[in-house]
Amino acid sequence: MYVLGILDGGGGDETVDRVVDGAIDQLAQAGRVGVIRYDATIADGTHGALTTGGDVTVDLGADGDWTASGTGLSVQQALDRLAPDCDYAVVVGVSSLRYPAVVVGDGPTAREHEHEHTPADTLATIASATELGDIDLRERLEATDPHRTLGSLVERVKRSPHAPRAGAIATFTGRVRQKDAEDDTPTQYLEFEKYEGVADERMAALERELEARDGVFAVELYHRTGVVEDGEDIVFVVVLAGHREEAFRTVEDGINRLKDEVPLFKKEVTLEDEFWVHERS
Repeated sequence: MYVLGILDGGGGDETVDRVVDGAIDQLAQAGRVGVIRYDATIADGTHGALTTGGDVTVDLGADGDWTASGTGLSVQQALDRLAPDCDYAVVVGVSSLRYPAVVVGDGPTAREHEHEHTPADTLATIASATELGDIDLRERLEATDPHRTLGSLVERVKRSPHAPRAGAIATFTGRVRQKDAEDDTPTQYLEFEKYEGVADERMAALERELEARDGVFAVELYHRTGVVEDGEDIVFVVVLAGHREEAFRTVEDGINRLKDEVPLFKKEVTLEDEFWVHERS
């Protein structure tokens, strides 16, 4: 699922609403769209990149065929719930979103949003929904990293044409470990960077090599980039196979080869220190 943020940079509620509708209409031509709206005026005291407190409303589908609202749902949780069913998500009103964003308006608020995002993250600053029509959102979003969850990857392999022959789905989830031993200095977060282009190509090639094995029908590999906080998931391996033996064996080989062969760089930040670790052998 590809994620687009839409931020009010001084354009006003009505203009933002029209831009949101235009983005939904454009993306809905290529797949199902989930919409997450965040109201910062109703806060519950928590703040963070994707766990900002407040009122979160979720619409599933461009026509709003399912809606949920309430302060008990974080933006991160809402994205995770949409990921198995949606191809795209539009998130409205979250300035610290770590996904590409369109800023509506060119006032002081827009400059603040642009400061919070890197140039690659800000797709455009526009004044109206008409200007949105000049941007190919699908092409721009699909050049960025998608939002994946274990559930969304499992759903992907279940859609394999070979699924009727499969009797096993095996998975691996790697997460941020706070410490190895009780007296270790706690890890606050990890930050991952990838060798652009090369990492994605190697990941895709590794998937194809694993899928070429007898009895293996589909393989999904996914590794997050950017900041991943303590306790959050980092990497997923999902294998659809005929039997459990080849499923388990391929999952283990998949994570081992991903760590050895895919050029990813890891920065570890603890309470006392920070350092980069090159995970490529």
